[in-house]
Amino acid sequence: MNSILILHGWGSCAARWQKVKELLENRGLKVFVPDLPGFGQEPPPATAWNIDNYVEWVKNYCGKNNLSQIFILGHSFGGSVAAKYALRYPENVEKLFLASSAGIRKKTAKKEFFKKISPLFRSFYLLKIIFYRFFVKSDYQYTSGVMRETYLNVINEDISRLFSQIKIPTVIIWGEKDDITPIADAYFINREIKDSKLEILPGIGHRIRKEAPEILVEKILAFIK
Repeated sequence: MNSILILHGWGSCAARWQKVKELLENRGLKVFVPDLPGFGQEPPPATAWNIDNYVEWVKNYCGKNNLSQIFILGHSFGGSVAAKYALRYPENVEKLFLASSAGIRKKTAKKEFFKKISPLFRSFYLLKIIFYRFFVKSDYQYTSGVMRETYLNVINEDISRLFSQIKIPTVIIWGEKDDITPIADAYFINREIKDSKLEILPGIGHRIRKEAPEILVEKILAFIK
């Protein structure tokens, strides 16, 4: 039986992937969807982590569950973890699925502008919430303590240069209307990973598992052989 490991995005958890899990299991796959440390039922790490720490956690999780030569799907932040895992442990991955993957953190004039004006909003709670939610589209305001430090570590790491090093067969699945990880990132990753396949989902945004779980599952199954 084929096994697939799903890594959720920042602020998400395993429970939110239950529908996708059930649909895949109904089609004969063995599905693993862990809560990553700091999310769902999994407690935060003792100290601030970065993406590499999550990669090693996944390695240990796979070892404990005897998972090798698996399919792995990473969504958003989970995509960053999945990409680095596939690069570091290619012998453990049969195929990589990147769904609206994060990790491209290149500086833009817009980002630099928001970075400069952000201190003006931090003294006013309501304005701060509006600023981060609607303009920056950041989870920063929802974090605290060690997870806030972890979040900053994660968003400050640009892994765009690593995609070209991935040799694992890769499928990129992206919502056409994604306003969190822009569709331009999908085309960039597709160009960087040799022979990767790109699937754009018309009319779908960032939360693919919620907006189109059936379509997501069909795209996954189409590339599992």
